[in-house]
Amino acid sequence: MSSVETLGALERRLNASIPQKQMSGEIESRLKRLGRTAKVHGFRPGKVPFKILEQQYGAQVHQEVLGESLERAFAAEAEANQLRVVGSPSFELKSADYKADPLEYSATFEVYPDVVIGDVSAEAVERATYTLSDADVEQTIATLRKQRAVFEPATRAAQAEDQVRIDFTGTLDGAVFEGGEAKDFSVVLGLGRMLPDFENAIIGMKAGETKSFDMTFPEDYHGKDVAGKQVTFAITLHAVEEPRLPELDSEFARLLGVEDGDVEKLKAEIRQNLEREVQRRIKVRNKDSAMDALQNVTQAELPKALLNWEMQNLVQQTMRDMEERGVKIPKGMGLPPELFVERAQKRVKLGLVLSELVKQHDLSAKPEQVKALIQDYAQSFEHPEQVVRWYAADQARMQEAANLVLEDNVVAWVHENAKVVDKAVTFDELMANDLGAR
Repeated sequence: MSSVETLGALERRLNASIPQKQMSGEIESRLKRLGRTAKVHGFRPGKVPFKILEQQYGAQVHQEVLGESLERAFAAEAEANQLRVVGSPSFELKSADYKADPLEYSATFEVYPDVVIGDVSAEAVERATYTLSDADVEQTIATLRKQRAVFEPATRAAQAEDQVRIDFTGTLDGAVFEGGEAKDFSVVLGLGRMLPDFENAIIGMKAGETKSFDMTFPEDYHGKDVAGKQVTFAITLHAVEEPRLPELDSEFARLLGVEDGDVEKLKAEIRQNLEREVQRRIKVRNKDSAMDALQNVTQAELPKALLNWEMQNLVQQTMRDMEERGVKIPKGMGLPPELFVERAQKRVKLGLVLSELVKQHDLSAKPEQVKALIQDYAQSFEHPEQVVRWYAADQARMQEAANLVLEDNVVAWVHENAKVVDKAVTFDELMANDLGAR
């Protein structure tokens, strides 16, 4: 007989037992198989007496069989009791005698919560809208030209978008602080590489000039020694260079991948790419808004096992992102999982909400939807058919596409059932931090 205790909102304890004979037969069988190859001093392989095998390997084999038997028995009991188990259980034997018959055990675990999705019809869901204009295309072309500018010596005072070469020394209470000194340092003004007050102090200076000024660092500045404090900088400006933009001509078009140098073709390709990117970003914004609405009307306890797993996943993901950006992480160092509690809670809750909503309203991805999504995505590549084949060759990639379709279906359901409020956004809002200074 087995019983299930409720220890908390989601925590349960199963009390059950395993007949010893279930394990003893498997233990004997494994020891005999082991005897065929086991090397025991004084005996040839295959000739080791069973008693000696049992003495040398019995404890190890018994632990292996016990672990597997507990897993199998628990899975059968969970199914019989209709328990939706989260993660792996924690087992405890009721007796220190592992040969007791029956062998009684308890398994402590969590179950999935009942997810109650409320009435989304009262939720105001923002739906972003935007129509690409010719001005957006022109601004993007201007940005692409600026990114490929060459700098030439200028005799005038420094201004925004110039490149300057400087020496600087920063002092705090009369002493140079860490990172506060550099020689022959080059920076383009207006790109935000340096703090605004620092760059503004350079604007108006000419080559050969020296200037001192006080500046207060922001409270949240990464350098803790100077964060929120006033320091004094001394700057010597050695050179001012002004940008010379490439002409919008056939050479520039070829530089950006248009082989025949047709400028109008370049503009058409840029517009096409912008249209695709605008739609992608609109889609992301609208998805976030719809998902937030679903979370607002949903009540659900969050399993600790899922939260812990998600926090660890976010730690690993963040560390990979840092390494890809060139941030060196000392061996053995890691990020505290506690930093990601709120994000993990949101992601776990959203996963539970989506699972329940898809089940209730049959919103799972249809094969034709997945195929259409992949084909649309493939159009942004030079050889779309190769991209389609690349997806079809891997089930994991196909599942990723199916997950995206599922999210689209959920967003569509929310838009059909909630109070949708259309909101026009600007091009700069959509493309923030991606197109550089304009």
